[in-house]
Amino acid sequence: MAEALALTVPAPIDDLARQVLRLACDRDLKLATAESCTGGLLASLLTDIPGCSHAFERGFVVYTDAAKHELLGVRQSVLDIEGAVSEAAALALAEGALERSQADVVAAITGFTDPGPSPEEEAGLVHFAAARRGGPSPSHRRMRFGAIGRARVRQEALQTALEMMRDEILAI
Repeated sequence: MAEALALTVPAPIDDLARQVLRLACDRDLKLATAESCTGGLLASLLTDIPGCSHAFERGFVVYTDAAKHELLGVRQSVLDIEGAVSEAAALALAEGALERSQADVVAAITGFTDPGPSPEEEAGLVHFAAARRGGPSPSHRRMRFGAIGRARVRQEALQTALEMMRDEILAI
């Protein structure tokens, strides 16, 4: 029987994912993700690494506005007024993932990997949020990776989300 395919990422991203998992395991913490434009790649990466993948508690892939609202409780007004790719949406995704999981640390990603039909849909615009249970308000980061292609935007998003998760873990 053939071995299952693992997500192939550049070595620095793989190393960072291993670091995040090791830190979570060392502190007995659980992790969760809320992903839109990365389509579950962060969750896949965190479960592909043997040894500490048990630190991963769950992942939410919420690609549509309806999924963001139904699964993570993002208010419809946030989606209608601010948009699904916004600071408000990223923060709401992180808060919803904390509320709907047993995780201690969560990362949320929402963005545009490709240019859209309107100027607001800027290729490579990605909003991130990270939060920890019992911590202060979620942190936010907006990145403009540019029109570097869908795969590269997703790789850059993984890197940023992992950095934010690491920072939240280290703050505990």
